[in-house]
Amino acid sequence: MMDNGLQSRGVHPAGDESLVILQSLLCLLREKNLLSRADIEELTDRVAVRAAQAERDPLPCCVEATQGAAREMARIGEYVGHRYGGKHRRLG
Repeated sequence: MMDNGLQSRGVHPAGDESLVILQSLLCLLREKNLLSRADIEELTDRVAVRAAQAERDPLPCCVEATQGAAREMARIGEYVGHRYGGKHRRLG
């Protein structure tokens, strides 16, 4: 992550708090079996598609943000898959 001088003074870039909440929420939902591994894989794919088609997104967002979101969602999906296991979704 890029340090723009704010982190060294105890100020974090916008979104860090949201990311912690999102990560915790996904893990909690998975722990309670309210979210399956297949659900997380589907969400990961949807975020990746949104990042790949950012210029046509009906909910416009910064291209760098969508690409970062896709990378983070893939990382979260990999962690949750290793930590909690579960069946992969069926393709096809």
